[in-house]
Amino acid sequence: MKIAVRTDASAQIGTGHVARCQTLADALKARGADVTFYCRHLTDGMETRLTEAGHGVKRFKGGGTPDDLPHAAWLDGDQETDASEFVEHVSNASPDWLIVDHYALDARWEKRVRRRVGNLLVIDDLADRDHDCDLLLDQNLWPDTATRYDSRLPARTRRLLGPRYCLLRPEFSRTPRHERDGRVRRILVFFGGVDAHNQTGRVLALLPRAFPLGIAVDVVIGAAHPARDSIVAQCAESGHTLHIQADRMAELIASADLSLGTGGTALWERCCGGLPTLAWPTAFNQRAQLECAAAAGLLHAPEGATHSDEIILRHLLALQESPHWLIGLSKAGLDLVDGRGTERVCREMGCTRIRIRPAAKADSAMLFEWRNSETVRRVSRDKQPIAFETHTTWLESTLARNDRKLTIGELDGAPVGVVRFDIKGDEAEVSIYLGPDETRAGLGGELLVAAEHWLMAQAEGTRRFRAEVLDDNSKSRQMFLANGYRFERTILTKGVITDD
Repeated sequence: MKIAVRTDASAQIGTGHVARCQTLADALKARGADVTFYCRHLTDGMETRLTEAGHGVKRFKGGGTPDDLPHAAWLDGDQETDASEFVEHVSNASPDWLIVDHYALDARWEKRVRRRVGNLLVIDDLADRDHDCDLLLDQNLWPDTATRYDSRLPARTRRLLGPRYCLLRPEFSRTPRHERDGRVRRILVFFGGVDAHNQTGRVLALLPRAFPLGIAVDVVIGAAHPARDSIVAQCAESGHTLHIQADRMAELIASADLSLGTGGTALWERCCGGLPTLAWPTAFNQRAQLECAAAAGLLHAPEGATHSDEIILRHLLALQESPHWLIGLSKAGLDLVDGRGTERVCREMGCTRIRIRPAAKADSAMLFEWRNSETVRRVSRDKQPIAFETHTTWLESTLARNDRKLTIGELDGAPVGVVRFDIKGDEAEVSIYLGPDETRAGLGGELLVAAEHWLMAQAEGTRRFRAEVLDDNSKSRQMFLANGYRFERTILTKGVITDD
């Protein structure tokens, strides 16, 4: 799969857009995709990170006069020129997906490039302009999450909304997550990759007043931080540990008891790690995000547009003296963010480690063994073992039917599970199970979504999937719910005893 990414990074824009695109790009590359970034603005540090990760980077100049969008100045030119130059770059690449993460681009740009790409994913969190895309991702929490893009998108666009789709690096799901006990022994300070107004230095100057006896502090800044030298000096004087362009953020979050920071993707990283946070905005688009997160009990954000040193100090002292408050913030974050959002987005793009193929007669012996295993029978409607002759007859009949598709999922060339679709009109009923020896976390969901994409390519009229799950199979029920299925009705049955 070929992936193109259109995004930018600069002192004005910040590095967050490129950073979250790289998180998704890294995951796509791990699943075999070839990713190229197309940028007009890109800091040297971010370009180095992208190339070291194995992604292609192409720069172009653009030009023209900025148009009427609120953030048009970020493009430093007009959308038409930018789109034309982008099309020239990708004319021979034919990407399967284009990912766009840019506040200065809207449906006008997207329509101009559409014919050159297979599918289009837009990452947005402002909902302040129209889009023409196949998939829209907004990983933030809003009061009107479900409806805020209703007037901005075509009806066909699939929406990935909320923190369950937040783009976090894989270490956040691998690092042990734990609820805090309310005591503050170690603090993490991080205000984003740019921190143009040096909130980091400001906080470091306040910490001795909040913790006169001293406290362990980890300080994280980007390589291009405008006050890098002064922060180095502050940390050296206070004995704090400084991390420049840190690549082990999940570990630092796991070891801290309290964080001072801002919004953006870092908010969801801290929630995933259960780290209580005192936060305030450092960019225009973070204020609403932080207010919504605070209202949901995910962090503490002082009210108001500006925050003096005394206000920050007062709130920091209040948190320090309120262990139950910190415990509540920690638990709320852990409950909301599980660190697997990037994996879910990859699945929705049809980019998976799993290859789906139709079952064949040659699979008969394996399918018979799997179907009769205790693990599979336990979650089947018919829990009795079946005879080989019965199985053979069923398989031959199934392979001959046009309204039934039996598929095998393979990982690294080895079969890992089975998905069957029974098709009626535009609806397909799903039946799924993993091989009896499969224990890898998340594999069932990945198999399910890969098979759904396979079927939609084979039967283009498919518009709806349904599944029936046994009442005592909570694991399967949770897998379907985690992958977009919703309860519609409950089926009750009753056995009748007769005199026969």
